[in-house]
Amino acid sequence: MITFAWPWVLAFVPFPWMVRRWAAPVSKSAGRAMKVPHFEDIMALQSNQLIGSTRSRHSTLFWAGIFIWTTLLLAAARPQWSGEPVGLPTSGRDLMLAVDVSGSMKIPDFSVNGQEVTRLEVVKAAAGDFIAGRTGDRLGLIVFGSQAYVQTPLTFDRDTVKAMLAETEIGLAGQETAIGDAIGLAVKRLKEQPAGSRVLVLLTDGANTAGEVSPTQAAVLAEEQGIRIYAIGVGADRMEIESFFGTQTVNPSRDLDEDTLRHLAQRTGGLYLRAKDTEGLMRVYKELDRLEPAATETELFRPTIEFYIWPLGFALALSCVMALSFIWKWDWILRPRWKAEALSTQARAGR
Repeated sequence: MITFAWPWVLAFVPFPWMVRRWAAPVSKSAGRAMKVPHFEDIMALQSNQLIGSTRSRHSTLFWAGIFIWTTLLLAAARPQWSGEPVGLPTSGRDLMLAVDVSGSMKIPDFSVNGQEVTRLEVVKAAAGDFIAGRTGDRLGLIVFGSQAYVQTPLTFDRDTVKAMLAETEIGLAGQETAIGDAIGLAVKRLKEQPAGSRVLVLLTDGANTAGEVSPTQAAVLAEEQGIRIYAIGVGADRMEIESFFGTQTVNPSRDLDEDTLRHLAQRTGGLYLRAKDTEGLMRVYKELDRLEPAATETELFRPTIEFYIWPLGFALALSCVMALSFIWKWDWILRPRWKAEALSTQARAGR
Protein backbone atom coordinates (compact mmCIF):
# COMPACT_ATOMS: atom_id res chain seq x y z
CA MET A 1 0.00 0.00 0.00
CA ILE A 2 1.38 3.41 -1.05
CA THR A 3 1.10 6.14 1.57
CA PHE A 4 2.58 9.60 2.18
CA ALA A 5 4.36 10.42 5.41
CA TRP A 6 3.68 14.18 5.03
CA PRO A 7 0.71 14.53 2.63
CA TRP A 8 0.07 18.17 3.66
CA VAL A 9 3.11 19.19 1.57
CA LEU A 10 1.06 18.55 -1.59
CA ALA A 11 -1.12 21.56 -0.71
CA PHE A 12 1.66 23.79 -2.12
CA VAL A 13 1.33 22.38 -5.65
CA PRO A 14 -0.76 25.35 -7.01
CA PHE A 15 1.61 27.93 -5.47
CA PRO A 16 3.46 28.79 -8.77
CA TRP A 17 0.14 29.31 -10.58
CA MET A 18 -1.05 31.62 -7.79
CA VAL A 19 2.16 33.65 -8.01
CA ARG A 20 1.83 33.95 -11.78
CA ARG A 21 -1.86 34.84 -11.51
CA TRP A 22 -1.74 37.51 -8.82
CA ALA A 23 1.84 38.54 -8.15
CA ALA A 24 3.28 38.84 -11.70
CA PRO A 25 4.27 42.48 -12.51
CA VAL A 26 2.33 44.27 -15.27
CA SER A 27 4.56 46.30 -17.58
CA LYS A 28 3.22 49.62 -18.82
CA SER A 29 4.94 51.67 -21.46
CA ALA A 30 4.82 55.45 -21.26
CA GLY A 31 5.92 58.29 -23.48
CA ARG A 32 6.02 58.75 -27.19
CA ALA A 33 6.44 55.79 -29.47
CA MET A 34 9.15 55.84 -32.12
CA LYS A 35 7.91 55.61 -35.65
CA VAL A 36 9.47 52.75 -37.54
CA PRO A 37 9.28 52.46 -41.31
CA HIS A 38 7.61 49.35 -42.68
CA PHE A 39 6.15 48.71 -39.23
CA GLU A 40 3.38 46.56 -40.65
CA ASP A 41 5.81 44.25 -42.43
CA ILE A 42 7.96 43.82 -39.31
CA MET A 43 4.90 43.07 -37.16
CA ALA A 44 3.73 40.47 -39.65
CA LEU A 45 7.15 38.84 -39.63
CA GLN A 46 7.22 38.80 -35.82
CA SER A 47 3.77 37.31 -35.72
CA ASN A 48 4.87 34.42 -37.92
CA GLN A 49 8.29 33.75 -36.39
CA LEU A 50 9.34 35.66 -33.28
CA ILE A 51 6.11 35.64 -31.28
CA GLY A 52 5.42 31.99 -31.98
CA SER A 53 8.94 30.98 -30.98
CA THR A 54 8.87 33.13 -27.82
CA ARG A 55 5.52 31.81 -26.69
CA SER A 56 6.64 28.23 -27.32
CA ARG A 57 9.83 28.80 -25.36
CA HIS A 58 8.06 30.43 -22.44
CA SER A 59 5.45 27.71 -22.38
CA THR A 60 8.13 25.01 -22.33
CA LEU A 61 9.99 26.71 -19.51
CA PHE A 62 6.81 27.26 -17.53
CA TRP A 63 5.59 23.66 -17.73
CA ALA A 64 9.07 22.31 -17.06
CA GLY A 65 9.20 24.47 -13.94
CA ILE A 66 5.75 23.24 -12.90
CA PHE A 67 6.89 19.63 -13.34
CA ILE A 68 10.04 20.23 -11.25
CA TRP A 69 8.03 21.95 -8.52
CA THR A 70 5.46 19.15 -8.42
CA THR A 71 8.01 16.34 -8.30
CA LEU A 72 9.97 18.13 -5.55
CA LEU A 73 6.80 18.41 -3.48
CA LEU A 74 6.00 14.79 -4.21
CA ALA A 75 9.43 13.80 -2.91
CA ALA A 76 9.00 16.04 0.15
CA ALA A 77 5.70 14.29 0.94
CA ARG A 78 7.75 11.06 1.32
CA PRO A 79 5.84 8.43 -0.64
CA GLN A 80 6.42 4.99 0.86
CA TRP A 81 5.18 1.46 0.54
CA SER A 82 3.88 -0.09 3.77
CA GLY A 83 3.97 -3.86 4.15
CA GLU A 84 1.85 -6.16 6.26
CA PRO A 85 2.03 -5.67 10.06
CA VAL A 86 4.77 -7.70 11.75
CA GLY A 87 4.69 -8.52 15.46
CA LEU A 88 7.88 -7.70 17.37
CA PRO A 89 8.54 -8.51 21.03
CA THR A 90 8.45 -5.48 23.31
CA SER A 91 11.02 -6.85 25.77
CA GLY A 92 13.83 -9.37 25.78
CA ARG A 93 17.11 -10.35 27.35
CA ASP A 94 20.74 -10.14 26.37
CA LEU A 95 21.69 -13.77 26.86
CA MET A 96 25.22 -15.03 26.34
CA LEU A 97 25.92 -18.75 26.09
CA ALA A 98 29.39 -19.92 27.16
CA VAL A 99 30.04 -23.53 26.07
CA ASP A 100 33.01 -25.63 27.12
CA VAL A 101 34.74 -27.25 24.11
CA SER A 102 37.80 -28.57 25.96
CA GLY A 103 39.14 -32.07 25.41
CA SER A 104 36.99 -33.65 28.15
CA MET A 105 33.80 -32.79 26.21
CA LYS A 106 34.53 -35.74 23.88
CA ILE A 107 33.84 -38.30 26.63
CA PRO A 108 30.95 -40.52 25.35
CA ASP A 109 29.06 -40.83 28.65
CA PHE A 110 25.71 -39.67 27.21
CA SER A 111 23.36 -41.71 25.05
CA VAL A 112 20.74 -40.92 22.41
CA ASN A 113 18.38 -43.68 21.27
CA GLY A 114 20.60 -46.26 22.90
CA GLN A 115 23.78 -45.08 21.20
CA GLU A 116 26.69 -43.53 23.03
CA VAL A 117 27.46 -39.93 22.06
CA THR A 118 29.86 -37.32 23.30
CA ARG A 119 28.89 -34.61 25.75
CA LEU A 120 29.28 -31.89 23.13
CA GLU A 121 26.93 -33.62 20.71
CA VAL A 122 24.17 -33.71 23.30
CA VAL A 123 24.86 -30.09 24.25
CA LYS A 124 24.51 -29.03 20.61
CA ALA A 125 21.10 -30.70 20.35
CA ALA A 126 19.71 -29.47 23.67
CA ALA A 127 21.14 -25.96 23.44
CA GLY A 128 19.97 -25.71 19.82
CA ASP A 129 16.36 -26.26 20.87
CA PHE A 130 16.83 -23.74 23.69
CA ILE A 131 18.19 -21.14 21.25
CA ALA A 132 15.34 -21.67 18.79
CA GLY A 133 12.77 -20.83 21.46
CA ARG A 134 14.35 -17.59 22.69
CA THR A 135 12.12 -15.28 20.66
CA GLY A 136 12.86 -11.62 21.33
CA ASP A 137 16.22 -12.23 23.05
CA ARG A 138 19.58 -11.16 21.77
CA LEU A 139 21.83 -14.20 21.89
CA GLY A 140 25.58 -14.58 21.76
CA LEU A 141 27.92 -17.56 21.82
CA ILE A 142 31.29 -17.94 23.56
CA VAL A 143 33.35 -21.11 23.26
CA PHE A 144 36.20 -21.76 25.66
CA GLY A 145 38.94 -24.26 26.27
CA SER A 146 42.44 -23.10 27.11
CA GLN A 147 41.24 -19.70 25.89
CA ALA A 148 37.85 -18.07 25.39
CA TYR A 149 36.55 -16.77 22.06
CA VAL A 150 33.40 -14.99 20.90
CA GLN A 151 31.93 -17.32 18.33
CA THR A 152 28.84 -15.15 17.70
CA PRO A 153 28.28 -11.60 19.05
CA LEU A 154 24.91 -10.64 20.51
CA THR A 155 22.28 -10.83 17.79
CA PHE A 156 18.58 -11.44 17.19
CA ASP A 157 19.48 -13.97 14.48
CA ARG A 158 18.85 -17.20 16.38
CA ASP A 159 19.47 -19.34 13.31
CA THR A 160 23.03 -18.04 13.00
CA VAL A 161 23.79 -18.69 16.67
CA LYS A 162 22.39 -22.20 16.38
CA ALA A 163 24.39 -22.88 13.21
CA MET A 164 27.64 -21.61 14.76
CA LEU A 165 27.09 -23.85 17.78
CA ALA A 166 26.47 -26.84 15.51
CA GLU A 167 29.77 -26.19 13.69
CA THR A 168 31.81 -25.98 16.90
CA GLU A 169 34.37 -28.76 17.34
CA ILE A 170 36.07 -30.17 20.43
CA GLY A 171 39.51 -28.68 20.99
CA LEU A 172 38.74 -25.60 18.89
CA ALA A 173 39.88 -23.35 21.76
CA GLY A 174 42.39 -25.73 23.33
CA GLN A 175 42.30 -28.81 25.54
CA GLU A 176 42.16 -27.17 29.00
CA THR A 177 39.34 -25.18 30.66
CA ALA A 178 39.44 -21.39 31.21
CA ILE A 179 36.17 -20.78 33.04
CA GLY A 180 37.27 -17.42 34.49
CA ASP A 181 38.29 -16.03 31.09
CA ALA A 182 34.96 -17.11 29.58
CA ILE A 183 33.04 -15.26 32.30
CA GLY A 184 35.28 -12.19 31.90
CA LEU A 185 34.69 -12.13 28.14
CA ALA A 186 30.94 -12.43 28.67
CA VAL A 187 31.03 -9.53 31.15
CA LYS A 188 32.86 -7.42 28.58
CA ARG A 189 30.18 -8.14 25.97
CA LEU A 190 27.18 -7.71 28.28
CA LYS A 191 28.13 -4.68 30.38
CA GLU A 192 27.02 -2.20 27.69
CA GLN A 193 23.54 -3.73 27.49
CA PRO A 194 20.49 -2.53 29.50
CA ALA A 195 20.65 -3.39 33.19
CA GLY A 196 18.36 -6.15 34.42
CA SER A 197 18.43 -8.12 31.18
CA ARG A 198 22.01 -9.47 31.28
CA VAL A 199 22.24 -13.24 31.56
CA LEU A 200 25.11 -15.69 31.16
CA VAL A 201 24.52 -19.44 30.76
CA LEU A 202 27.82 -21.18 31.47
CA LEU A 203 28.16 -24.87 30.58
CA THR A 204 31.19 -26.92 31.53
CA ASP A 205 32.22 -30.42 32.57
CA GLY A 206 35.38 -29.61 34.51
CA ALA A 207 37.29 -27.18 36.67
CA ASN A 208 39.21 -24.03 35.90
CA THR A 209 42.66 -25.17 34.73
CA ALA A 210 43.75 -22.31 32.46
CA GLY A 211 43.30 -18.60 31.79
CA GLU A 212 44.41 -15.36 33.40
CA VAL A 213 41.26 -14.67 35.47
CA SER A 214 40.04 -16.95 38.22
CA PRO A 215 36.33 -17.86 38.40
CA THR A 216 36.02 -16.01 41.73
CA GLN A 217 37.45 -12.79 40.28
CA ALA A 218 35.20 -13.11 37.25
CA ALA A 219 32.17 -13.62 39.51
CA VAL A 220 32.96 -10.35 41.27
CA LEU A 221 33.01 -8.53 37.93
CA ALA A 222 29.71 -10.15 36.89
CA GLU A 223 28.10 -9.19 40.17
CA GLU A 224 29.22 -5.56 39.78
CA GLN A 225 27.65 -5.42 36.31
CA GLY A 226 24.39 -7.05 37.39
CA ILE A 227 24.91 -10.18 35.27
CA ARG A 228 23.12 -13.33 36.42
CA ILE A 229 25.09 -16.53 35.87
CA TYR A 230 23.36 -19.85 35.40
CA ALA A 231 26.02 -22.55 35.68
CA ILE A 232 25.41 -25.98 34.18
CA GLY A 233 27.59 -28.96 35.10
CA VAL A 234 27.41 -31.80 32.56
CA GLY A 235 28.65 -35.36 32.70
CA ALA A 236 27.51 -38.72 34.03
CA ASP A 237 28.58 -39.88 37.50
CA ARG A 238 28.89 -43.53 36.45
CA MET A 239 30.37 -45.04 33.33
CA GLU A 240 31.52 -48.53 32.46
CA ILE A 241 34.69 -48.89 30.45
CA GLU A 242 36.55 -51.88 29.07
CA SER A 243 40.12 -52.29 30.26
CA PHE A 244 42.83 -54.94 30.47
CA PHE A 245 41.32 -56.10 33.74
CA GLY A 246 37.77 -56.31 32.36
CA THR A 247 34.81 -53.98 32.78
CA GLN A 248 35.31 -51.21 35.30
CA THR A 249 32.95 -48.55 36.65
CA VAL A 250 34.42 -45.07 36.83
CA ASN A 251 33.21 -41.57 37.55
CA PRO A 252 33.80 -39.54 34.35
CA SER A 253 32.81 -36.32 36.14
CA ARG A 254 35.36 -36.50 38.91
CA ASP A 255 37.03 -33.30 37.67
CA LEU A 256 33.79 -31.29 37.74
CA ASP A 257 34.18 -28.43 40.25
CA GLU A 258 30.59 -28.17 41.46
CA ASP A 259 31.46 -26.02 44.47
CA THR A 260 32.92 -23.27 42.27
CA LEU A 261 30.03 -23.40 39.84
CA ARG A 262 27.53 -23.23 42.68
CA HIS A 263 29.39 -20.24 44.16
CA LEU A 264 29.34 -18.43 40.80
CA ALA A 265 25.59 -18.85 40.47
CA GLN A 266 24.71 -17.92 44.04
CA ARG A 267 26.89 -14.81 44.08
CA THR A 268 25.32 -13.36 40.92
CA GLY A 269 21.71 -14.28 41.66
CA GLY A 270 21.59 -17.23 39.28
CA LEU A 271 21.36 -20.97 39.82
CA TYR A 272 23.54 -24.06 39.50
CA LEU A 273 22.02 -26.92 37.52
CA ARG A 274 23.35 -30.45 37.07
CA ALA A 275 22.86 -32.63 34.01
CA LYS A 276 23.98 -36.27 34.30
CA ASP A 277 22.31 -37.60 31.15
CA THR A 278 20.53 -36.49 27.99
CA GLU A 279 17.12 -36.20 29.63
CA GLY A 280 18.66 -34.27 32.51
CA LEU A 281 20.21 -31.75 30.13
CA MET A 282 16.87 -31.27 28.38
CA ARG A 283 15.26 -30.58 31.75
CA VAL A 284 17.99 -28.10 32.59
CA TYR A 285 17.20 -25.97 29.52
CA LYS A 286 13.48 -26.20 30.23
CA GLU A 287 14.21 -24.95 33.73
CA LEU A 288 16.15 -22.04 32.26
CA ASP A 289 13.15 -21.19 30.09
CA ARG A 290 11.04 -21.11 33.23
CA LEU A 291 13.50 -19.02 35.22
CA GLU A 292 14.22 -16.61 32.36
CA PRO A 293 11.07 -16.70 30.19
CA ALA A 294 11.28 -15.41 26.64
CA ALA A 295 9.38 -12.25 25.72
CA THR A 296 5.73 -12.85 24.87
CA GLU A 297 4.24 -9.35 24.49
CA THR A 298 4.46 -7.95 20.98
CA GLU A 299 3.87 -4.67 19.20
CA LEU A 300 2.92 -4.25 15.55
CA PHE A 301 5.44 -2.86 13.09
CA ARG A 302 4.90 -2.15 9.39
CA PRO A 303 8.03 -2.47 7.22
CA THR A 304 8.28 0.48 4.83
CA ILE A 305 10.21 1.19 1.64
CA GLU A 306 10.86 4.86 0.80
CA PHE A 307 10.09 5.96 -2.79
CA TYR A 308 10.98 9.67 -2.53
CA ILE A 309 14.23 9.06 -4.39
CA TRP A 310 12.37 8.60 -7.70
CA PRO A 311 10.52 11.94 -7.96
CA LEU A 312 13.54 13.67 -6.47
CA GLY A 313 15.74 12.09 -9.13
CA PHE A 314 13.38 13.19 -11.92
CA ALA A 315 13.38 16.77 -10.57
CA LEU A 316 17.16 16.90 -10.30
CA ALA A 317 17.63 15.41 -13.77
CA LEU A 318 15.28 17.91 -15.41
CA SER A 319 16.88 20.78 -13.49
CA CYS A 320 20.28 19.74 -14.83
CA VAL A 321 18.93 19.59 -18.37
CA MET A 322 17.46 23.10 -18.08
CA ALA A 323 20.68 24.46 -16.57
CA LEU A 324 22.74 22.99 -19.39
CA SER A 325 20.29 24.37 -21.94
CA PHE A 326 20.80 27.88 -20.63
CA ILE A 327 24.58 27.47 -20.61
CA TRP A 328 24.89 26.05 -24.11
CA LYS A 329 21.76 27.73 -25.53
CA TRP A 330 20.16 24.59 -26.87
CA ASP A 331 17.88 25.36 -29.80
CA TRP A 332 14.92 23.38 -28.51
CA ILE A 333 14.53 25.60 -25.43
CA LEU A 334 16.07 29.03 -26.06
CA ARG A 335 15.35 31.33 -29.01
CA PRO A 336 17.45 30.19 -31.98
CA ARG A 337 20.22 32.59 -32.79
CA TRP A 338 19.73 32.32 -36.50
CA LYS A 339 16.15 33.49 -36.22
CA ALA A 340 17.20 36.63 -34.36
CA GLU A 341 19.80 37.43 -37.02
CA ALA A 342 17.25 36.89 -39.81
CA LEU A 343 14.76 39.26 -38.16
CA SER A 344 17.45 41.91 -37.72
CA THR A 345 18.54 41.59 -41.35
CA GLN A 346 14.98 41.85 -42.67
CA ALA A 347 14.21 44.86 -40.45
CA ARG A 348 17.27 46.74 -41.79
CA ALA A 349 16.36 45.83 -45.35
CA GLY A 350 12.87 47.32 -44.94
CA ARG A 351 14.05 50.74 -43.79
